[in-house]
Amino acid sequence: MTPAWAQRQKELRRDCLVPPDVFSPMVDRLDEFVVPYQQALEAEAGQHHMHLYLAGLLSHLNRKNAEKIAALVDVERQVMQDFIGTAPWDHRPLITVLVGHVAERLGEPAGIIAFDPSSFPKRGTHSVGVKRQWCSHRGKVDTCQGGVSMGDVSRHNHALLDFRLSLPAEWARDKQRRQACHVPQAVRYHTRHEPCVEMLDAWGDQVPHGWVTGDDEVGRHSRFRHELRERGERYVLGVPCTTTMRDLEAPWPAYAGRGRRPKAPWQSVTAWRTSHPPHAWRRLPDQKPTLLPALTPPACVEAAHWARRRARASGA
Repeated sequence: MTPAWAQRQKELRRDCLVPPDVFSPMVDRLDEFVVPYQQALEAEAGQHHMHLYLAGLLSHLNRKNAEKIAALVDVERQVMQDFIGTAPWDHRPLITVLVGHVAERLGEPAGIIAFDPSSFPKRGTHSVGVKRQWCSHRGKVDTCQGGVSMGDVSRHNHALLDFRLSLPAEWARDKQRRQACHVPQAVRYHTRHEPCVEMLDAWGDQVPHGWVTGDDEVGRHSRFRHELRERGERYVLGVPCTTTMRDLEAPWPAYAGRGRRPKAPWQSVTAWRTSHPPHAWRRLPDQKPTLLPALTPPACVEAAHWARRRARASGA
């Protein structure tokens, strides 16, 4: 007897099957869409092979590897393999085109730049950055690669802008492994928030936005929050529930008359959040230029302070 979950999995997979004919009306639009990306490739041969590769990806082939696609579009297998795996080409011009495309179609002053550290399963010894670490895709420690993505969210839609692969510390120190996997000398080990700052500096001025968001993986770094404040960015970041903080608005403890005046004690974010009654919190209205609908108490310490100040000012 087939377990219920296995039967349901089969049904979901059947629903996910899309016949190639569905993409036929989109081919003309795709030809127009990829033109600026083809032009960003310096080599003329690369421009031509990019079109052939995309045609293979949208074909009826059950396995869309280099060999199958080469046979479909009638080119030598080595030609397609070189284009995909070994031909030298710079991805940065393509990212520049992508960011401009997204900003033109989706950008708005009330938009949100979202940073998302993530990891995905990966095996082998010649994949850059592979190690046993927390794999968010599987929800457990496993062999995987990790990185940070930068996305744009607006009222119209959302899109990925850039991605930076993380290089673990043991990889950064291993010269032999770096050389075997062609890791550039300039690439070094960095914490999760550093690539976020790099991508924000690279594309932030080109992408209209009103907020920067991220989960507790980047919010835990006080340096990252400081970098955002220095750049005049408004942000809502998650922080771990064990983060310690001092409420600067809380009444100071009684002064005994000797020594320094005592300040509010340090406490965890969880304890601080639960110490306030429900009426001390207030939903922030969707006002210009923000898209954020509401802030819940655990969102972040800075946002919580801001919400409570507004509540006090309005007499809530």
